[in-house]
Amino acid sequence: MALNSGTKVGPYEIESLLGAGGMGEVYRARDARLNRTVAIKVLPKSYSADADRLQRFALEARAAAALNHPNILSIFDIGESDGAPYIVSELLEGTTLRELIRNGPMPVRKAIDCALQTARGLAAAHDKGIVHRDLKPENIFVTEDGRVKILDFGLAKLTRPEASSEGGGDTLTAQVNTEPGQVMGTAGYMSPEQVRGKAADHRADIFAFGSILYEMLSGKRAFHGESPAETMSAILKEEPQELTETGRNIPLPLERIVRHCLEKNAGRRFQSAGDVAFALEAVSDSSAGTRTSAQAAVIGAESEASEKVEARRAGLPLIVTVALVLVAAAAAWWIGRSGVKTSLPEYQQITFRTGWMENARFTPDGSIVYSASWDGGQNQLYISRTDETGARELGLKDAELMSISKTGQLAILVNRTRLTGYAQAGTLAWVPLSGGTPREVLDNVQDADWAADGEHMAVVRYVPENRHWHLEYPVGKVLIDSINWMSTPKISPDGKHIAFADHENTGGDDEGSVAVTDLEGHEKKLSSGWRSQEGIVWSPTGDEIWFTATNTGSAQNLHGVTLAGKVRTIANVPGGMWLQDIHNGVALTITHQTRLGIRGKGAEAKEERELGWLGWSELRDVSRDGKKILFEEEGDGGGPNYTVYLRDMDGSPPTRMGEGVAEAISPDGKWVITKPPLEGPLSVVPTGAGEARLLTHDNIRYEHVRYLPDGKRVLAQGIEPGHGIRDYLIDVASGEAKPITPEGIAGTELSSDGRLVAVRGPDGKYGVWPIEGGGLRPVPGLDSKWTVSGWSPDGLWLYANESHRQSRVVNVNRVNVETGKIEPWKTFGTELSAGVIGAAAPEFSADGSAYAYLYFQDLSVGYVVRGLK
Repeated sequence: MALNSGTKVGPYEIESLLGAGGMGEVYRARDARLNRTVAIKVLPKSYSADADRLQRFALEARAAAALNHPNILSIFDIGESDGAPYIVSELLEGTTLRELIRNGPMPVRKAIDCALQTARGLAAAHDKGIVHRDLKPENIFVTEDGRVKILDFGLAKLTRPEASSEGGGDTLTAQVNTEPGQVMGTAGYMSPEQVRGKAADHRADIFAFGSILYEMLSGKRAFHGESPAETMSAILKEEPQELTETGRNIPLPLERIVRHCLEKNAGRRFQSAGDVAFALEAVSDSSAGTRTSAQAAVIGAESEASEKVEARRAGLPLIVTVALVLVAAAAAWWIGRSGVKTSLPEYQQITFRTGWMENARFTPDGSIVYSASWDGGQNQLYISRTDETGARELGLKDAELMSISKTGQLAILVNRTRLTGYAQAGTLAWVPLSGGTPREVLDNVQDADWAADGEHMAVVRYVPENRHWHLEYPVGKVLIDSINWMSTPKISPDGKHIAFADHENTGGDDEGSVAVTDLEGHEKKLSSGWRSQEGIVWSPTGDEIWFTATNTGSAQNLHGVTLAGKVRTIANVPGGMWLQDIHNGVALTITHQTRLGIRGKGAEAKEERELGWLGWSELRDVSRDGKKILFEEEGDGGGPNYTVYLRDMDGSPPTRMGEGVAEAISPDGKWVITKPPLEGPLSVVPTGAGEARLLTHDNIRYEHVRYLPDGKRVLAQGIEPGHGIRDYLIDVASGEAKPITPEGIAGTELSSDGRLVAVRGPDGKYGVWPIEGGGLRPVPGLDSKWTVSGWSPDGLWLYANESHRQSRVVNVNRVNVETGKIEPWKTFGTELSAGVIGAAAPEFSADGSAYAYLYFQDLSVGYVVRGLK
């Protein structure tokens, strides 16, 4: 029976029940003596007569209390109240590892970080002679700030001999013995020696650790059967599926670490958790990226840890191990001098001008057509040959190349509108390579690809009515209908499959999975977890899908994946590349040296200043008083889960708010709203002292959040499963959300007084919606070619720019909400430096006196690559 709030347990006052399990109930309680909140684990009275349980309970307390390590739960006290023993520990805020991996694998970088912290905690316990023996995801806790804590030493075994009274104070003397043949632990995470009921030492924890790391990376149990008996049989007889066959990009050194932990013979595993941590640190230092040449050092580090183990076990002096490594290095050097040749890819540069290059494709005869805006000029199409350094204009301006058929028919995109992030919609048009006027054939297209027959096409289309995305093949036949943004459809040579990028988000972020569908729309994700992914092409032999992607930062490199989901790395270049096309075994790629920055001017400033930070700054909000901006860093500087920053507009260094995507600043500046990069709830994070908390608890995908002036509610666009996009009002105190617009009508540009919001309907036209209700009031003249970015302080005008025009500067107009009158207002981006190819409309303070805007710099270079295999 649970204890009521206010009940006294020793000197502690119960506040609430946190959970219950086989070893007791856990409560939140208050220690008035030290003015702190703690967790109390109480053994039920009905178990008090069980000597074995009591002994295990006391052992847990003594074992954990002897450990003082940041990755192990801290024990404060032990006692007995009304016949029931209890343990007092620190109170943790967060969740168990089990909850984090319940719905799928973790990002590789995050998995490495959690694993490294766990290994360090285990190493500390093992150094004290304490073996956990029941390590599992339920016993690993991850706090809200990312710290890992190992819980529940309830099955701990003390392996050190008893110390004399003169012994060190950190040595424990108590020991629990189990009968021979008794199985202790949890099926699925027990070592083979535990399954057999044999004596188990610290290496049993290493096996369990390997099982957990496998599950973190793959989303699947390493060993699993229909019953505990079948699971234990699998532990003894079976090997888990290769991680490289799970469809995820797992670095080879990391897979080797997992395999080494899961050796069925304890003598062949890592011999200490410290060695495991050493190997993981090497992988972590390499940014857990793809298998680059730099990872030779990682593999060497892991091998070094393994060699240390073998040297200790076999009695081989370490100097002999080092000598063997030096001999191997000398042999490699001698082979290099001896003239032995290795086949390496050859990279030939094909563009030499300064600017932004979009898509590039081979023509049937091997020439190259690409779209680019060179030297600050207008975007247009060019054609070149690999044996020439120049290119000539095709006379097609403001067009993006999509695909070229076997007959030389160009599929291009015109009248483009940038929706959000990389997501776009435009009109698909066809034009012969020989020239002529483009024939417009289909609206709202993101990407397109010709089939090998030169007659049919696969397209990704945007559906404005419900803000969904369609993958169609042939045009008109919907294979996939999703709220997720999709891109780069590529038809297989035999016409039976379409490969594409399923970005698994609605915000235009190019993270996501490489996926494939058959002609009946059965989607299969072949490789997931990529933080940035661009470029998909079928391999020259047609048995793989080649793509460029990265799971950290923005530098993408070339990988291949089979239809069975087996991933391999094909090529790595400094700075990465985007794969474009393949013709007769020759690949066409583009490298991008990119910077996304922020410029802005405070209310009292006389000129704009640079406000970006780490090279890929995504501006999200300007505070109402115009003193701060909120943004997240993506790319290499922001890390795999991005990093949110709050920065004063005076240019002083920003304050890190935590991981995730930035959304909004509260009117009083004391809170910001963030969310995970992928699907997840909104969170409220303090800008000063205070505790972060979840704001939403539903299954709605929210984006473009804005605080109302009272600070008690926020407005957000959202998509609920089974519904189209619409606006929601969310109560900041309770998290309760209610829709305020019909499906298909959404927008979050609030007027200064918070009474009106500019929304866009299914037809792409803008209108004004009263927050408290009253229906849509159309704004004459504002159709789909416009993007609204704000309001005038008096609420009479909307600020808007023509979104389909790509320009080095952005010309903002003001539009009267009653009459639709459009007149030029201001131009932004005139103070930007050379090399900038585009600017975005600004975000404004409430009175319009302060603003900030994004700008985009890029230096693109095209290459043809020969010799890729």
